[in-house]
Amino acid sequence: MGSIRIPDLVPSPTQDRMVTSCDAILYGIELLAGWGTDEKAVIWVLGHRNADQRKKIRDTYQHLYNESLIDRLHSELSGDFRNAVILWTLDPAERDAKLIREALDVKKNKKKSSVKELQVIVETACTTSPHHLIAVRQSYCSLFDCSLEEDISSYVNLPSLRKLLLGLVSSYRYDGEMVDGNVAKLEAAKLRDAIEKKQLDHDDVVLILSTRNIFQLKATFECYRLDYMNPIDQDIKSCGTGDLESILQMVVQCIEAPEKHFAEVVRDSIVGLGTDEDSLTRAIVSRAEIDMMKIRGVYFDTYKSSLDNAVVDDTSGDYKDFLMTLLGAKI
Repeated sequence: MGSIRIPDLVPSPTQDRMVTSCDAILYGIELLAGWGTDEKAVIWVLGHRNADQRKKIRDTYQHLYNESLIDRLHSELSGDFRNAVILWTLDPAERDAKLIREALDVKKNKKKSSVKELQVIVETACTTSPHHLIAVRQSYCSLFDCSLEEDISSYVNLPSLRKLLLGLVSSYRYDGEMVDGNVAKLEAAKLRDAIEKKQLDHDDVVLILSTRNIFQLKATFECYRLDYMNPIDQDIKSCGTGDLESILQMVVQCIEAPEKHFAEVVRDSIVGLGTDEDSLTRAIVSRAEIDMMKIRGVYFDTYKSSLDNAVVDDTSGDYKDFLMTLLGAKI
């Protein structure tokens, strides 16, 4: 269940420009000479519209002004607030394509990289619908004149990791709840064999994790736990501390309990010195319309504190207000 609050009576895209009495308002943007932008109006309008409504606003803005709303937001806003608003306003598939490209660029340019840059790929492949993943791949081709698979092949150097990621983004899972108990038991045994032999890049592992539907995989993981007396992610962890082991644990968690994964992303973004605003923004923006209420519940149960309070304590200004609006706060 998402956390954003959509008004019971939503104005049309052209009515949204009349949020205040200023004639220069359009979709929450107040462009008064010498006065800049009305950030509160931006938060109020865009922060209370779902993906379809935001698309209508983008399209109407382009039609009326022959200008991209995204470009206008980029020129009028700044900092983490701008990044969050733009990510939210983008088409979700385009947003994920851009996030993946940025992550791959970072991994390419860093002398010493970590699996953190690849996290968004796993999230997109394992916590969204098959239709969304196809839309992301299509957007990636349109935006960057190459395929997502090409860039993963170019930027991910570890062969075993590259093999897994290519499998995850290239497949089209069955988008239903069909579960075969016999298959679950058989494939739990195959996964166990690969783990015992420390062959985590075995073809069977990649095939199972990248092609089976989410409900089938959950059944397989449960069979594994019952038959071998340990959660599969813990046994993967016992194989080592390399990138492949870390990514595989992330894959299992994103499939089995995405709300737990994103609660950890939020937690990791705010603990320690400073705040990882990029990760915090990504988690809230990408899940606000999907399962943020579950994430908030898991966060409280796990860390004995409120996710909302954590965001308030680690952010400020318009950025804080926008994130809290997406979390359902009455700003």
